[in-house]
Amino acid sequence: MSLLQGFFLLCILVAIAAFVFAAWLYLWVKRQPAVNAKILTVGEYIRSGANTFLRKEYLVLARFAGVTAILILVFLPDPIWRAGIGDNFQMFGAYLLGTVFSAIAGKIGIQIATIANTRTAEAAQRGITLSFLSAFRGGAVMGMAVVGTSLLGIILVLWVTNNATILLGFSFGASSLALFAKAGGGIFTKTADISADLVGKVELGIPEDDPRNPAVVADNVGDNVGDVAGMGADLFDSNVASMAAATVMGLALDKLPGIDLNVETVFCFAALGLLSSIIGVALAKMPEKGSPTRALNTSTYVTTAVFAVLTGLATLIFQFRWQLYVTALIGLFVGVLIGITTDYFTDDSKSPVRKVAKASETGPAFTIITGVSYGFLSVLPAMIGIAISALSAYLICAPLGGAVGSAGYQSYGMFGISMAAVGMLSIVGMIISNDAYGPIVDNARGLAEMGGLSEAVIEVTDKLDSAGNTVKAVTKGFAIGAAGLTVIALLGAFMSEVNARIVEEGLSNPLLTGFDIMDPRVFFGLLIGAAVPAVFSALLMLGVGRNAERMVGEIHRQFREIPGLQEGKEGVVPEYDKCIAIATDGALKELIPAGLFTIIITIVVGLIGGVTAIGGYLTGNIVAGLLLALFMSNAGGLWDNGKKYVESGHNGGKGSAAHKAAVVGDTVGDPFKDTAGPSINTQITVVSLVASLLSFIFLSLHLF
Repeated sequence: MSLLQGFFLLCILVAIAAFVFAAWLYLWVKRQPAVNAKILTVGEYIRSGANTFLRKEYLVLARFAGVTAILILVFLPDPIWRAGIGDNFQMFGAYLLGTVFSAIAGKIGIQIATIANTRTAEAAQRGITLSFLSAFRGGAVMGMAVVGTSLLGIILVLWVTNNATILLGFSFGASSLALFAKAGGGIFTKTADISADLVGKVELGIPEDDPRNPAVVADNVGDNVGDVAGMGADLFDSNVASMAAATVMGLALDKLPGIDLNVETVFCFAALGLLSSIIGVALAKMPEKGSPTRALNTSTYVTTAVFAVLTGLATLIFQFRWQLYVTALIGLFVGVLIGITTDYFTDDSKSPVRKVAKASETGPAFTIITGVSYGFLSVLPAMIGIAISALSAYLICAPLGGAVGSAGYQSYGMFGISMAAVGMLSIVGMIISNDAYGPIVDNARGLAEMGGLSEAVIEVTDKLDSAGNTVKAVTKGFAIGAAGLTVIALLGAFMSEVNARIVEEGLSNPLLTGFDIMDPRVFFGLLIGAAVPAVFSALLMLGVGRNAERMVGEIHRQFREIPGLQEGKEGVVPEYDKCIAIATDGALKELIPAGLFTIIITIVVGLIGGVTAIGGYLTGNIVAGLLLALFMSNAGGLWDNGKKYVESGHNGGKGSAAHKAAVVGDTVGDPFKDTAGPSINTQITVVSLVASLLSFIFLSLHLF
């Protein structure tokens, strides 16, 4: 057995261990008592609504995936009439496997989150420690399942095909489904959230999770389909894409004389990252008098330290290059630092959130101005972090060399950047666990109120929910930062694919070593690529706006036509299913155009300007996409926690003018942070993979 096959086996064993651990966590959460009839009834509404939406969404996406798979079978990696069906059939199968695994990741998340929410709400009656564990371990089920599934899928594809280009097909399957799942879930959740807030809090002055509000169950369903299933598919996609990019470049480097152990390093580090996450989750705990935010952050720091030690030992034992170890650690620590800076701008104990709350006393215009300003300020530290990690990784690894071989020109510098992305995503199992904790405790807080539990119990869930909001903002920042390094690595993978084609086909094209922005074709692509994230975001947010208008009309109708609903008469229940149906149908209608737009315009740019224009296009798309994604994610989190800070009794408290202004800010921020912002990182991954997969077509067929 070769060393690489040994690491393949290690990855499989660690993935199986993650599945076994996830099953234990699932059973532990399910065993927690759940006896409150109201909570169980509303919990079943949420569970049913989430599963209904997911089923309908997957049916729509299955049609899209089927058409795409047929096009792949005919055209990729080569037109079928040119090279036969062998590689095309493998690409076809890998693409479908990627979509299926991504869908499974989302489904697992929904299954556990809609159990953990009721258990967390009821556990709050017995103290914050048990309630915290119910939510965190529920989120960890998804964390373990997503990373185990992604690792297992990559290993299976590479082991069966031994072809890195086919691995890009698997990654494209994961990315394309994640793009639509994140967009669709984001449109659903923010449609309901905005509608419930505008009518409930602003117009009628009723509590956030008041069961009289017809949109309140749809809002809780949205937390699951957007922040659980959507975010899980997003991080599944980022993890697969980072490993695919590193593997493409690692295999190409390993073909050069005297250079080896690069792919072995990728898979060893990935396996140890998942193992570190298992250890971190197993050790997570929170004392009764402790802070849930501190407990979540401590678990992340423990996982980071375990990974640093394990990979250091592996580098020593297997004689991997220490430069690659250092770049992986740089990526990991920059990810943590991005999370810390995001925390500063979105935590209600820090100055920016409190200043937004203070500005709300003057009216919603000042809420928006202050939030936008701090949102833009928050971009700089993260962009500097991504820039430093990419530059450092390149400079550390570039002296290792690179040369022209059978796969074209290869550079250790670009491979170093891909290893920084692998490092940043090494603890993604823990990151997903923290992220899924957020919507679970958000649901639990609503269930506690709708279940008629005491104020003391609701206060416990409020503490957990506040930590969840902060951690969700941090994990979104982490995910965007990871996507930044991943797509830079995918730019390197694109260059590798182009150069390999040039050498294999004996073409006269010069090998790609970079892109000169003074080349008009590069600049042409750069400008268009920079505009795409803005248009993509606009399409998604317009979808939210149109859908929310329909739902607000439905809420008004119910309050107007159902006798006793607004007064809260005993036995009068709103028609929750009508709002769920509006959110579902609208999200499914709106999710396809934005995703198709990004794919089609990528193909058009490639056919006009060739691989040179695509290089500029990807660069512009990466820079503009990261800036917008960070701005929208952080500004949205800032407004959300500013509203919660006012609701906790500051700056006038609930029902005040400041509260209504803060709700308006949160309403603007909702599609920023939960629809457009986190969808952009998937968008830039998708267009990068489309560029790599179609590189031969862009090489041989372009207008200029």
